[in-house]
Amino acid sequence: MIFLFTDYGLAGPYIGQVETVLHQQAPNAKVINLMADAPRNNPKASAYLLATLIPQIPEGSIIFCVVDPGVGSDKDKPTAIKIDGRWFVGPDNGLFDIVAKRAQEILAWHITWNPEALSSSFHGRDLYAPVCAMLENKEQIPGERVGWTDQHQWPDNLNEVIYIDHFGNCMTGIRAETLNTQAVLKINEQEILNAKTFSNVSAGQSFWYENSNGLVEIAVNLGSANKVLEITIGHPIYS
Repeated sequence: MIFLFTDYGLAGPYIGQVETVLHQQAPNAKVINLMADAPRNNPKASAYLLATLIPQIPEGSIIFCVVDPGVGSDKDKPTAIKIDGRWFVGPDNGLFDIVAKRAQEILAWHITWNPEALSSSFHGRDLYAPVCAMLENKEQIPGERVGWTDQHQWPDNLNEVIYIDHFGNCMTGIRAETLNTQAVLKINEQEILNAKTFSNVSAGQSFWYENSNGLVEIAVNLGSANKVLEITIGHPIYS
């Protein structure tokens, strides 16, 4: 299977164009749009989000990963990296760092292949999708083998908001297993207590809980945490 993890959004032609390339060049692959609203232009927050989704993805899968504010520049090398049996294809801008930090085995290649037509602003369609198709078709990796380097040294847990869903729930980069349920979180000078789920608190009450991906999430029962608590992506969380 080929999974798509991007900040492209569902509106517009972008996801469809990538899927078209994959269908043409790897017609037998099952393509799954895992996430199209990763934190926009934010590889750091996206790296923590990506890492929480990987345990649900079978080994042998290919993950097309593009959150690339530097597209078209020479700053971040196009990369194919095999981490614990799964392939990740995208820019080396930190997006793979947290998955790699928690891995047992890492093999990496810098992609040196260039298509005949390469848009300066849509490497996802023109470069990364064809490379994913090559991997799916068991073709030779189109690049040079390199040693993997964690360029950013981001922490294993990130005490920040990394994603806000359409309910207004605020996902953090903190793995819930690292916190005691008695922990009190502080955000914008407000104290947030733990509850197991929404029905355990009154309507309008804020709380934190372990979400389905194992991360600490801040919510308001029957309300929007990002509006009530004035939270945005990148907002610090104190404990």
